[in-house]
Amino acid sequence: MFLMGALLAASVVTAVVGIVVLLILLSHPPLPVPKIYALVALIMASSAVAVYCYGWFSVTTGGPFPELCTSRNDVGADLAAIRQQYWPLRNACVYSDGSTVEYVSSSVTVFVCVLASAALVSAGTSVYLRKQVGKTSGVIS
Repeated sequence: MFLMGALLAASVVTAVVGIVVLLILLSHPPLPVPKIYALVALIMASSAVAVYCYGWFSVTTGGPFPELCTSRNDVGADLAAIRQQYWPLRNACVYSDGSTVEYVSSSVTVFVCVLASAALVSAGTSVYLRKQVGKTSGVIS
């Protein structure tokens, strides 16, 4: 749990520092476009990690999910266990009659996937632009 807390803190700090550096770069032209894309990728990736860590803590520490588990289901069976899964983040209420009610944190999962995908696209764009700059700067006019 300590490592996940450290990862959460590091990712939040990285995202904030990345935003500050991005604002500084934007206020001092000419803009190094490949570096801007790389910085945006870093911000989005660290934001995805921070959101996932938040969801992980929500599942691990009880979050909103166990509050949804009732001590008895509709047919009167007692709550036997609560199962947790960390990807995708979900909790399941397991009752003594074998029935299961799952609660999935789809908003956290979707947000993490969107941020991670955007980070990959931004990183790929940065690499592509860096290669293009390298090709054009190596040619003698």
